[in-house]
Order: sequence, then structure tokens, then C-alpha cells
Amino acid sequence: MEEIKSAPSAMDAVPEAVQKKTGEIAESGETYLETILVMKERRKNGLVRAVDVANELKLSKPSVSRGLGLLKDKEYIQIGLAGDIEFTAEGRKLAESIFMRHQYLTVFFRHVAKVPLDVAETDACRIEHVISEKTMNGIINFLKEKEII
Repeated sequence: MEEIKSAPSAMDAVPEAVQKKTGEIAESGETYLETILVMKERRKNGLVRAVDVANELKLSKPSVSRGLGLLKDKEYIQIGLAGDIEFTAEGRKLAESIFMRHQYLTVFFRHVAKVPLDVAETDACRIEHVISEKTMNGIINFLKEKEII
């Protein structure tokens, strides 16, 4: 096996299962919040319903309805009588944080790792849910120091 400078050796590496970040919601919930935020920004009227989220993510409406119900129970969203989804203050803050991680990771992969945009976007979407705050802050600081952002 090739040795990579400054990386832990096979003897030192500690592989572990990816754990959900303590106190936070599941990846699917984060994906729903981010999707709602993005869709609200794209639409002039800002109106987003469960069926819109299901169509955007190519998931079944019952699955999305269940996920949105969990977000409602956690008080991240409210669902109006007409089915319109609105963020609570805490829900909007979390959605914006998730989307920001996505944006910074995409920039890092594109401009530092030099990968194509489609790969950068896909990988950012996966990693944004599991990356630690400490590592994310390190990436943001690096991008700022190098004047990439």
C-alpha cells in the first residue's frame, strides 16, 4: 500500500461507522430542509408543498409526508391549511446552515481539489450531513485565507 505523507498509517488509522451528529436530525430531514429552502428561493411566490419536495427529490409523497411530519414535530417547519410549508425561525436557521455547508464544500472541491462541478455538487451533498463543525470551520478558514471566497 502506498504511503501518503502526513496521513495515519494502517496501524494508526481508526475506521469507524459514520454516526449521526449528536442532537441533530437525520440526513433525510436535513435534505428536506435544504430542498425546501432552495425551492422557496427559486420560486417568486415562495410556495412549497410536500408534493413539490417529493417531485424535486424523486421520492414518494408518503415518504416525504412522513419526513415532513417529523420536522413539524421537531418544530422546524409549520404546514398551513393549504399544505404550504413554512420554516420556524430555528428551522430556517438550520436549513441555511446546511445549505451553506453545501456551498462551501462545493467551492472547496471545485477550486482546491479541482473536480468537475457535477462531482463537487454530488459529493458536497453527501458530505454536508456528516462533516464535523471543526472540520467545516477549517475548510471555511482555508478558503478565506486563500481568498477563494
